[in-house]
Amino acid sequence: MNDAYVRNVIEAALLAAGGPLPVAELLRLFDDSVRPSAQAVRTALAELAAHYEGRGIELRETASGFRIQVRRELAAEISRLWPERAARYSRALLETLALIAYRQPITRAEIEAVRGVAVNPNIIRTMLERNWVRVVGHRAVPGHPELLGTTREFLDYFGLKSLDELPTLAELTAMGDVNLELALAGEAGAADGRAASGEDAAESAGAVAGETGEAGDAEESSDDEDLSAEGENSAELVAGPPELDG
Repeated sequence: MNDAYVRNVIEAALLAAGGPLPVAELLRLFDDSVRPSAQAVRTALAELAAHYEGRGIELRETASGFRIQVRRELAAEISRLWPERAARYSRALLETLALIAYRQPITRAEIEAVRGVAVNPNIIRTMLERNWVRVVGHRAVPGHPELLGTTREFLDYFGLKSLDELPTLAELTAMGDVNLELALAGEAGAADGRAASGEDAAESAGAVAGETGEAGDAEESSDDEDLSAEGENSAELVAGPPELDG
């Protein structure tokens, strides 16, 4: 068994899988008698990533493993293969999701305290249904409110390997219209300590934080807007480019 064979098997599997594959899963593709080492698989993955440089596809590592996907800068053009309108989400949902990502674990009351408005229950339900957030525990205060955190699916959706790849709040501020109150009192330093892993991660997390286009300046007293509104005050939740199905 030569290196080219290992690389070809891995490439074919990633194209056919329809989702990220971890190294352990890639190892199971080979018979016991010819199974390469984990290091050999990682070497093959690195060679594939280098091979795709300057091409229309890229190899990306997310929280669940490795996947081959359309290069991010070509996503707008490739999206024309699917003529239906992309789902659009309200500014309220985007800001709530950003707060959970940066300040987790966090309660609904803490989200409301930062945003200054009541959180529509439909927003939390939408994120739970999409498996972007989950209940990770309960705060040890009267009522024992639920603590919310992001999931591995959240990281996969936005092409992130870990939360450490989220850009800092200072970098998000430089991207445009971002809620400057994302950091709770006394916690700004922790948020600013996160390191960004490059432009792609910044673009993904920037979308989560609320790149809201023409959203109005006035805050409503509650988040009662349609979660999938098509109006100009809604923002498209930009994911990574579509994965190749093989």
